Amino acid sequence: MIDTSFIEKKPNKEPISIWRDCLKTIKENVTLMTYNTWFIPIKPLELENFTLRVQLPSQFFWEWIDEHYNTLINKTIHEVLGPEAKLAYVISEEPEKEDSQNETVAKKQEESGEPVKPKQEFESFLNPRYTFDNFIKGEGNQLARAAAGAISDNPGGTSFNPLFVYGGVGLGKTHLIQAIGNKILQNLPDKKVIYLSADIFTVEFVEAIQSNTLNEFSNFYRKMDVLIIDDIQFLIGKEKTQDLFFQIFNTLHQSRKQIILSSDKPPKDLKGLDDRLISRFQWGLTADIQPPDLETRIAILKRKSEDYGMMISTEILEYIANNITSNIRELEGCLIKLLANASLSSKEINLELAKKTVKEIATDRKININIESITKVVCDYFKIDENKIRDKTRKKEVVMARQIAMYLSKELTKSSLKTIGLHFGGRDHSTVIHACTAIEEEKNTDAHLKDILSTLRTNIEINCS
Repeated sequence: MIDTSFIEKKPNKEPISIWRDCLKTIKENVTLMTYNTWFIPIKPLELENFTLRVQLPSQFFWEWIDEHYNTLINKTIHEVLGPEAKLAYVISEEPEKEDSQNETVAKKQEESGEPVKPKQEFESFLNPRYTFDNFIKGEGNQLARAAAGAISDNPGGTSFNPLFVYGGVGLGKTHLIQAIGNKILQNLPDKKVIYLSADIFTVEFVEAIQSNTLNEFSNFYRKMDVLIIDDIQFLIGKEKTQDLFFQIFNTLHQSRKQIILSSDKPPKDLKGLDDRLISRFQWGLTADIQPPDLETRIAILKRKSEDYGMMISTEILEYIANNITSNIRELEGCLIKLLANASLSSKEINLELAKKTVKEIATDRKININIESITKVVCDYFKIDENKIRDKTRKKEVVMARQIAMYLSKELTKSSLKTIGLHFGGRDHSTVIHACTAIEEEKNTDAHLKDILSTLRTNIEINCS
């Protein structure tokens, strides 16, 4: 008899049958609510060798599964298919076109188990989840949404060039401007579309100077068909970066290329930005986004709950919408926390749990602290002009204020040392390290400095709340 044990054996079951066997084991190890919430929505797609590809409904869904049930899933798939078996996840971003796009991409990413994203010919840094389909229209964003739609159908060919969208934190500015880019690439895949924040643009600019590649850097952006810059207010105080951006802006505008910008304020209120830039930002359309009204908040919650596969009553959605009013990000955060609370405590999602979650969100509400707000509070406290703190002066009072502002920026934000240095006159990361070390050492021996830091933290929180 011939020994065939050395020949690689491949599973001969269908993906649906394999996943059904997995679900039997999983169901025995989790609560019924967890099983229905997190495992029933998973769809088996195909089996290749010992890798089972399954589809998840959202990025959040994958992150939760990976964090809380990865060990259980791996153990189960090994029991069903053998020790070589593994799962590859596909994120359901845009169902109508996803299958064909993901077919080739998924195979390249199966080994890592990372969620699969649609392939793009040109790296645009756009988030494929930001689309017009899942952007909820309301009274507060009507003008901006209408202009965005017109631009996506005819980039560079409307009078909305540039489009300047402004509004507070968490109102959907980033979602809307990226939706334009995604729609353009969907309709016109050969277009060169790029999205980045003004912060990243500045960092790349400094690196181009250091590596003597400024011409390549400038030419790259001049060749874009659509340039999308988020948080343009971060160019304030960076004169050389503003000069180059001014030149790039002119080249693109004269070539009828589309420019899309976002900010927390309208152009006229961006103090410290070159007047030439402010003037050009007002050439096209300036549209604001206001906080969503009650009906829009309810619609947002309904859409988000459907995206997460959550069945939530209208009564609960209305309660959340009536109590979380400031921005869309907090609404989504409340839903995620509600789902987490329900899963971790094995409770049904009811009004009582919703009230508890809303109370937690209100208590844990994070304030928007950034380097600009820290700089303003520190300069106000020491009665120093904000431009002085970025200058190369060695005056003792200015140096002290600058070092404190750098120290608090490192402590209260997630900004890198390089980014912090750029905000204070283009200083390098070693200067920031020196400043933080100096303040840390001095506060341990100087009670007055410790009091100043405590007062500044309080003022920053009040200013940013």
